[in-house]
Amino acid sequence: MARKRITERFPWLLPLRQKQRKLFFYTKMRFDGNRYAARQSGELLPYQLFASDCPTYNTETGFDMVYQENKNFNLRLACAKLDGLVIEPGETFSFWNRVRHADRQTPYKDALAEVNGRLVTQYGGGLCQISNLLCWLFLHTPLTITERHGHAKKDFPEPPSDAPMGVDATVAEGWLDFRVRNETDLRVQLSLTLDERTIIGRVLADRSPGRTWRVVNRGLTYSRTPEGIVEEVDVVRQVYDSAEGRCMAEETAYRNRCIIGYPLPQGTTIIEKD
Repeated sequence: MARKRITERFPWLLPLRQKQRKLFFYTKMRFDGNRYAARQSGELLPYQLFASDCPTYNTETGFDMVYQENKNFNLRLACAKLDGLVIEPGETFSFWNRVRHADRQTPYKDALAEVNGRLVTQYGGGLCQISNLLCWLFLHTPLTITERHGHAKKDFPEPPSDAPMGVDATVAEGWLDFRVRNETDLRVQLSLTLDERTIIGRVLADRSPGRTWRVVNRGLTYSRTPEGIVEEVDVVRQVYDSAEGRCMAEETAYRNRCIIGYPLPQGTTIIEKD
């Protein structure tokens, strides 16, 4: 049996631990040598690299729908810190560098979040829906993902999306960030908006890079382990020449691994492992 963290044994210590982690987290960010994107502009760049949207309400969680309403409230606060953000050549995008203090004027609400492998309600929950979307958007750009963490567990089926399996990025302030570095000579910009039930994301540039990207899956497996049913899949990027339409290169961005916390479709092949 895994030994419990000290904050699991003594929950009253958790707020102190969170403050400590955030202090170290942002102090390190201040002195790490990165130049973080910070300028938001209402004037959008002319060339669209990629766009996507996804529903913000999920009826399959098993929790009261008020937590979906709360999530949407939290998403709006965070999107206000990200919409129109310009990532200049040489700059790094950090989710938490932008989203911290999003609730300074208007507090976040309790919504669903994964904590220590369990789905719980938590202050500021639901922000991973934005980081998931950002991961999907940036996979269709020439920018380099430098930090990404997949969810350890999926407790319910993902909402409908044009993204393949394994495209996600969990964030936890003080612990886990999502970061992208612009190592190109393009100026890149984010556009994030919400309507009543959908979050819409676009990534823009000052000109065409001469390439497009397609993201596909390879090597999907399900395994029965002591942890539970584990899903593993490669997230692969294909690079196409914009003029000729031919595939120029293919690379594995990462292999995603997570525990499945809901019944899989009947007939799914599951490999037995010790």
